[in-house]
Amino acid sequence: MSLPIILIVLAVLIVLFVIFTYNGLVKTRNRIDNARSQIDVQLKRRHELIPNLVETVKGYAAHERGTFEAVIAARTHAMDAGSSGSLPAQAEAENALSGTLKSLFALAEAYPDLKANTNFLALQEELTSTEDRIAYSRQFFNDAVLGFNNRIQTFPASIISRSFGFTTREYFTADPEDQAPVTVKF
Repeated sequence: MSLPIILIVLAVLIVLFVIFTYNGLVKTRNRIDNARSQIDVQLKRRHELIPNLVETVKGYAAHERGTFEAVIAARTHAMDAGSSGSLPAQAEAENALSGTLKSLFALAEAYPDLKANTNFLALQEELTSTEDRIAYSRQFFNDAVLGFNNRIQTFPASIISRSFGFTTREYFTADPEDQAPVTVKF
């Protein structure tokens, strides 16, 4: 083989490497964006269910106004944080909302008649299902971010990622306080 043919083959291989690496990075970035939008879908579902749940519980526990106000305030804060575009702010607000929902469910446990109410049970099931979907969506998002961040930071893709301006993405993190058990005092 002559030197010009070797150089042409090498140039073609380099171009193909750049194209495949770039396309892979774009696909991974788009997967992250899709995963992020799925989190937003589930959070919107959660925000729509909460007022119905609160109204149902209010009928049984009218004197527990502080708990309801905290849930509604946390929901409003979470919706505002979601529209801000800041992932850390949204994660923090959603974690606070999760904590107030735990308080609401703990409050509901104190009212046996409420636990038997079919409307409450249906709403609680829907909200529990939504919480599971949110957890799965967050996990999927964070897995996609991990794959993307690993890919753009490892050689040789790091050369391509820097050349085309790919940057690391932030994880959707949970607040460590969200792990603590909820206590309700009357």
